[in-house]
Amino acid sequence: MAEKVCKCGVKKEPGYLYFVDKQGDVSRAKMARAGAKKAKKKK
Repeated sequence: MAEKVCKCGVKKEPGYLYFVDKQGDVSRAKMARAGAKKAKKKK
């Protein structure tokens, strides 16, 4: 189970997943949405 260690003052933006990376820094990644279609390029 996860344990909250401290408050670090990160302002969360919707659509991103926040996590602690291998170096111990707080990182974020864009969340993939199920069923979301990619935009088609116009020719």
